[in-house]
Amino acid sequence: MGQTITEKIFSEHVGRKVFAGEIVRSPIDMVIGNDITTPISIKAFEDGGFEKLVNPEGFAIVLDHFIPAKDIASANQAKISRDFAMKHNLKYFFDEKDMGIEHALLPEKGLVLPGDVIIGADSHTCTHGALGAFSTGMGSTDISFGMITGGNWFKVPESIKVVFKGKPAPFVTGKDLILEIIRILGVDGALYKALEFTGDTIQYLSMDDRFSLCNMAIEAGAKNGIVAYDEITKEFLDSRESLRAEPKIHYSDADAVYCQEIIIDVESLNPVIAYPFLPSNGHSVNQAVEDNIRVDQVFIGSCTNGRLSDFKVASEILKDKKVARHVRLIVTPGTQKILRDAQKAGYIDILIDAGAVVSNPTCGACLGGYMGILGDGEVCISTTNRNFVGRMGSRSSKIYLANSAVAAASAISGYITDPRSL
Repeated sequence: MGQTITEKIFSEHVGRKVFAGEIVRSPIDMVIGNDITTPISIKAFEDGGFEKLVNPEGFAIVLDHFIPAKDIASANQAKISRDFAMKHNLKYFFDEKDMGIEHALLPEKGLVLPGDVIIGADSHTCTHGALGAFSTGMGSTDISFGMITGGNWFKVPESIKVVFKGKPAPFVTGKDLILEIIRILGVDGALYKALEFTGDTIQYLSMDDRFSLCNMAIEAGAKNGIVAYDEITKEFLDSRESLRAEPKIHYSDADAVYCQEIIIDVESLNPVIAYPFLPSNGHSVNQAVEDNIRVDQVFIGSCTNGRLSDFKVASEILKDKKVARHVRLIVTPGTQKILRDAQKAGYIDILIDAGAVVSNPTCGACLGGYMGILGDGEVCISTTNRNFVGRMGSRSSKIYLANSAVAAASAISGYITDPRSL
């Protein structure tokens, strides 16, 4: 019987052929912590009397949610991770000096690779499946177990095969593809399953699109999202200064078993807008335009859409235009490198000239941490991944999720706008 790519990754790690439903103890290639969750893992590690990481080069800490610290509590949170990193001379510790959002920074650094098993105490760790890895979020105590043992227990997930057909229309991106999938499946339709993204559309998706696609797999309840290695993956990896290890490349067999198959005609897909208060509440941008939705804030950033291509399309739309008087446009790059590259390309000047404010790389406004909190009754169109009640601030505020082109167009008009109409 054939295997899916996810089954093959676990088979390679445990040294025997395994299939969906089996519970396995697998080695882990990279454990990822951040400033919110790592202190809990560190406490469990130290309370257990452990003094050494079993695989220090397979452990990365990225301070990204509240850095630079927004208050005393967040400063003390970060201090726990800093002290631990210094004590253990942690090679892969990223703070203000080389900061970024973990799910943008680690691929940029060549630290997550095809064929890896990756865990992180952040639900959007599934982002790294864009590189052909098994990558998933787990709890802080699971992270501690990985720090101590170098492995963890997994139930090998069943896979849902998602087949994208056709070339995307202008301004239809990976973000729209995943919002459409979540609309179809609902927020728990892929519970503890792998979303394997396939089809001829994949050849048209940049790595940035693929990161967006896999990033939001968790919003359908999925254990992981994954895209097989191809020439676009190779080009991305070849452009890294160095890689942590050699990639391990796997492909699904023709006779692999899937629990479900979903086929999406991408050519007929319009940009998708997720209305409050769930990522599954998807509507066509055409509907949003008809609904005449006024926005107070536009946010372009996060681990979903804070990459160079997002700032490129936003700057193309905003060039020689101005943000509406009543709108705040906040732009947050995913990493320092993305910020520098955007500056070199002239995107930052265009965005600032249009009326945007550009922040340091941070999760910030995405989780309602800082750098863009919403007030009572305010409306935001955001390129982030969640629009739950109170996600970005006041419980009476509303968040509409969209791609970066729609967000930029909406900043100009002050209403949710189809960028194709400009």
